[in-house]
Amino acid sequence: MEDQNKNTWVLVTGGTGFVGVHCILQLMQKGYKVKTTLRSMNRRSEVIGMLKEGCITSPDSYRDTNLQFIEADLTKDDNWDKAVKDCTYVLHVASPIQLAQPKDENEMIRPAVDGALRVLKAARDAGVKRVVMTSNFGAVGYSHKDMNTQITEEDWTDPNEKKLSTYNKSKVLAERAAWDFIRKEGGEMELSVINPVAIFGPSLGPDLSSGFDLIKTVIDGKMKAIPNMTFNIVDVRDVADLHIRAMTSPGAKGQRFLALAGGIMSLPQIAKLLKDKMPQVAGKVTTKTLPNWAVRITALFNPKAKAISSMLGINRNTSNAKARNILKWQPIANNEEAVLASVESMLKFGNIQ
Repeated sequence: MEDQNKNTWVLVTGGTGFVGVHCILQLMQKGYKVKTTLRSMNRRSEVIGMLKEGCITSPDSYRDTNLQFIEADLTKDDNWDKAVKDCTYVLHVASPIQLAQPKDENEMIRPAVDGALRVLKAARDAGVKRVVMTSNFGAVGYSHKDMNTQITEEDWTDPNEKKLSTYNKSKVLAERAAWDFIRKEGGEMELSVINPVAIFGPSLGPDLSSGFDLIKTVIDGKMKAIPNMTFNIVDVRDVADLHIRAMTSPGAKGQRFLALAGGIMSLPQIAKLLKDKMPQVAGKVTTKTLPNWAVRITALFNPKAKAISSMLGINRNTSNAKARNILKWQPIANNEEAVLASVESMLKFGNIQ
């Protein structure tokens, strides 16, 4: 397999990101040549360090042969033609993310939408065969009100949904724009989309994904009672694997795939898991549950509570059947294993004491 891939270039946008670096790691392990974009070349050493952490023994030796870095920004045209040159595939993983609501929603929406179109246009013009784009569950299921009906890849979130976070709005608008582009201007280029749920799992460096912040808040005792939020969860290693499967599988053309380990886990269940399985962090963790009405009242004057409030009562009845059936995807980690791997990373890199 590695010999088959050794002359195939793949561009991964956002190489310093949680998902992006795991994609690079797995692509290199499979023998692909990889380019990745960084907003600043000063962060090149971070990526190399994370790849070493992931057991690419000497990524320095890949310079100019199997691993290349290109400085490019989703908000600018510069260097995207260079980034996609000679690439057969593109994994468009990069997207602006922040959990707090920005003062102007366009601060997050415009880079997401315009950046996706910038990458797609450059890829089309360079003759790229297929782009795999990272969207999220927020683009699929946040308008699904019937709790008894399962959410599938056929569903879409209404971008004007009440209380929809700016981040999720940016993801649904960026994905919509991508599909519209492929239909109207994509030419022969193909598109597949991955829609992950909450992504946990092992970090390869100390700069943790924003999703870890919620777990960190539970661990450090800042939450005196735990909101009854529910999640679908997926391990970052499985997300990267699904991207690569969607990149090469003929059946992935023109398809979107929900990425989740399966089942639902609540934040109080996560707190109990940490109490039971992680004695190193259990001391400050509470398992007291905060009623939904209390969260909603606090949300009237607390921005963090407002972000949590918007996630209460979301229908999480969904499945990974499509990815399993079409791409033969088999997640290696269940919900509990993904959460525990996140905490182990935070301990390892000193993010929690």
